[in-house]
Amino acid sequence: MIKPSIPSIPIRPRAKSSRGHEPAKVALHPRNVKFDWSRLPLVWIPGEVFASHYVSVLHLLLPEGERWFVKVFSEILPLIEDDQLREDVIGFIGQEGVHAAAHQEVQDYFTSNGLDVRPFTAEIEALFRKILGDRDLTGRAKEEWLIERAAIIAGLEHLTAVLGNWVLNSPELDAAGADETMLDLLRWHGAEEVEHRNVAYDVFQHVDGRYLRRVRTYLLGGSALLVLWWRGVGYLMANDPTEPDPEQRPRPGFLKLLDAERRGLVPGAVRIGWATWKYFLPGYDPAKEGSTAQAVSYLAKSPAALRADALAEAQ
Repeated sequence: MIKPSIPSIPIRPRAKSSRGHEPAKVALHPRNVKFDWSRLPLVWIPGEVFASHYVSVLHLLLPEGERWFVKVFSEILPLIEDDQLREDVIGFIGQEGVHAAAHQEVQDYFTSNGLDVRPFTAEIEALFRKILGDRDLTGRAKEEWLIERAAIIAGLEHLTAVLGNWVLNSPELDAAGADETMLDLLRWHGAEEVEHRNVAYDVFQHVDGRYLRRVRTYLLGGSALLVLWWRGVGYLMANDPTEPDPEQRPRPGFLKLLDAERRGLVPGAVRIGWATWKYFLPGYDPAKEGSTAQAVSYLAKSPAALRADALAEAQ
């Protein structure tokens, strides 16, 4: 058994925010949300093919990735000796499982409405199940591979918290007339990512915490994510049936990305580059990415979260 590098995980105090007083701690729990996708347009930001598909790639990447998060963190629970952190991990596992299911529904909707994403998502499945899956290891080697994957998750969870913080503060999407159900999905998910933004990093600190490992695994995981993300944009745009002539379908481009980011419609290269720099700082603190008060405030008014809470209370 690896001796934890810290005996417990301290609660990180936060300064007061203009978006509300930061709660010292929130109990993480999954919300069994449901969404009606029957009227979702494939280009769900009107007139914005690139921006719509750029964000829609998340529905392709996240389900298998989040199922992998759940598997790795379920396996790492025996290494966690801090009771509070263990409770947080259990809440994290529950939330990630619901996230995977919600995004899977969008995948299925795309496929059933003429945008077959299965060839692309098969590659994502192979990545997480074969390359990043379990290996025939025992003893210390098995434990080290588990911790290596937990370190990758810590870096990826930093990025999901950055994305969550972005979508909670993206009024340009509302002004552009983005589909309300899609916005609720993204903001519900984003709020929960902000809500549990400390957990994966705290797990890594608890079982290892080495700076060089943090940087190395982020470079591996983050680079793979960005490559797959850009490939996913190209796949969606090339296969979008709303333009029946394949030769007339628009293509992604870096200038389109910069323009969409400038107009507040996507989290682009500038935001992700700045987020990467912050993660590499020796004093990185995930609590500084976003506001728990803002996340809790959105979850208190999210249509999907409200329906889930009402259903839970009725049972």
